[in-house]
Amino acid sequence: MSSSENQKFSTIAIHAGQEFDPSTGAVIPPIYQTSTYVQESIGKLRGGYEYSRGGNPTRTSLETMLAALEGGKHGLSFASGLAAEDTLLRAVLKPGDHVVLGNDVYGGTHRLINRVHGAWGVRNSTVEMSDLAAVEAAILPGETKILWVETPSNPLMKISDIAALVAIGHKHDVLVVVDNTFASPALQQPLALGADVVVHSTTKYLGGHSDVLGGGLVINDEELAEKTTFLQFAAGPVSAPMDAWLTVRGIKTLAVRMERHSSNALAIARYLETHPAIEKVYYPGLESHPGHELARTQMSAFGGMLSIGFAGGETAARSFAESTQLFQLAESLGGVESLVNYPSEMTHASVRGTELEVATNIVRLSVGIEDIDDLLADIAQALPAS
Repeated sequence: MSSSENQKFSTIAIHAGQEFDPSTGAVIPPIYQTSTYVQESIGKLRGGYEYSRGGNPTRTSLETMLAALEGGKHGLSFASGLAAEDTLLRAVLKPGDHVVLGNDVYGGTHRLINRVHGAWGVRNSTVEMSDLAAVEAAILPGETKILWVETPSNPLMKISDIAALVAIGHKHDVLVVVDNTFASPALQQPLALGADVVVHSTTKYLGGHSDVLGGGLVINDEELAEKTTFLQFAAGPVSAPMDAWLTVRGIKTLAVRMERHSSNALAIARYLETHPAIEKVYYPGLESHPGHELARTQMSAFGGMLSIGFAGGETAARSFAESTQLFQLAESLGGVESLVNYPSEMTHASVRGTELEVATNIVRLSVGIEDIDDLLADIAQALPAS
């Protein structure tokens, strides 16, 4: 197969790491559902494989694909997005170190940094990532080791200037990590903007079908990649062969899915923006969004996630979330089917009482790839009568 170096994204998403099976000619590489591997002789491994915690050909194919999609050197695949994040944090931090992260991030990320790593002496500060002066002021010289960026953010869809944040981070010798889950590499490639690490919950848009858990890291730095790969092996938070295979299968349609997710979400955002029951629509594709112009420069489209602020407060928000039919009330996002989420008591319940607390009038939509007319009709019937 030809090198992916000059290929376009859609081609890379189908072919990277996907060489046909040389023994049978099968177009789709098989699932290596095995825990161990026969050695040619003591210590002489076949293809470098010894035990599936350390490596598995199916996982290797996914890791090759992840690196290619983000334009990076090293891809690593994990059992979940939080497993990927935890492994990276272990590789970089020690007790007494400090992390700066946005004031609107996934609740699980904040919980992991604040409560799990916090118990081991890691400190953190949350800051408005669009305020570059505030970000720089939050960095503690010699102590801050990670600047954690999530753009678009979850759930308020804030847009952070990746290149500007990279400049600030590198000025202070701080590692810049970008969670690219909401945009996916189909729409945004942080490494090309200078980021050091990209993290994904591959459960979401990369898998794309709500049928598999997974996480990923893409890293360029050789030393950091070596540390993270060691922890992946030593602690064992790896993706299983079937999970890796399902994620690869999902990625192959990522480009076309993201086009439909984005066009559907934009149509819904425009409809909701003029509805009297809606106080605010949080979607970077709208010209009214404060990060719209920035998003246009660092994203190729605006994605399938949006949030809604209801003028009627918590009661209206809850009623809407429990009244949709095509939009199913569930955690998670990024699948082909549309989901509705009430962040205050679902995905972001763990940050209530903190600066990251989500207002009770907010509902988050993961817009799927169904027919747009059907989705709009579902939203219309669930909204309060105007």
